[in-house]
Amino acid sequence: MDNAQLITLSRQLGLQRQMDVVANNLANINTNGFKSEDIMFEDYLMPKAQDDAFPAADRDLHFTEDWSTRHDMSIGSIEQTGAPLDVAIAGNGFLSVQTPAGERYSRDGAMSIDSSGTLVDVSGNPVLSTSGPIHFDSADTDISISPDGTISTSQGAKGKLKLTEFTDPQTLTREGTNYYSGSGGAADTTSRVAQGSLERSNVSGVSEMVNMIRVQRAYQTIANIMEQQDQLRQTAVQQLGTTV
Repeated sequence: MDNAQLITLSRQLGLQRQMDVVANNLANINTNGFKSEDIMFEDYLMPKAQDDAFPAADRDLHFTEDWSTRHDMSIGSIEQTGAPLDVAIAGNGFLSVQTPAGERYSRDGAMSIDSSGTLVDVSGNPVLSTSGPIHFDSADTDISISPDGTISTSQGAKGKLKLTEFTDPQTLTREGTNYYSGSGGAADTTSRVAQGSLERSNVSGVSEMVNMIRVQRAYQTIANIMEQQDQLRQTAVQQLGTTV
């Protein structure tokens, strides 16, 4: 395989990865608190085109490398639901959730109370307060959540939501079921929560559809170029074979 094919193949692989990211964004357009992703490319230089036989010096080869993805942490639209256990976070903080894999972080504020009286998220994992999971009993009514995250009922205060912030959210690792994992989190004292509301996904359906069409066209263009290269190579081999 010659240099031209290797370079075009690297671009095809990058476009395939980009399509996966776009498809994941579109699949989560209705996921509460979901943050879209962008893929980041860079120009990867090989030192020399070792197989070139030009009189001039060997040329650098420019490959495409998809080296990272970037979280778009902009806040999605806030929708009022009226549900007392729904919260939207105004700020950069995350809800802290206790999962079987350890503490994870989420922007999805759709909460409920399970059969044991524990406050849980949509996956059934306990949402943490500053002192651990939050529990309710049958006597608790009139649930209210203040802007600082303090949860109260007719029986008094039940706890304060544990909001966590990160200096650089780009260091977080996205996991399944809309969770993030990471280290270096600190107590968030600036974010506020709005009871009876949810933050929707920040994915723009129109923008992602445009990206998908653009990626598909670019992939097809490169596929056509590779096909033309194969045809040229076959023609060259046939002509050389007839001259021997």
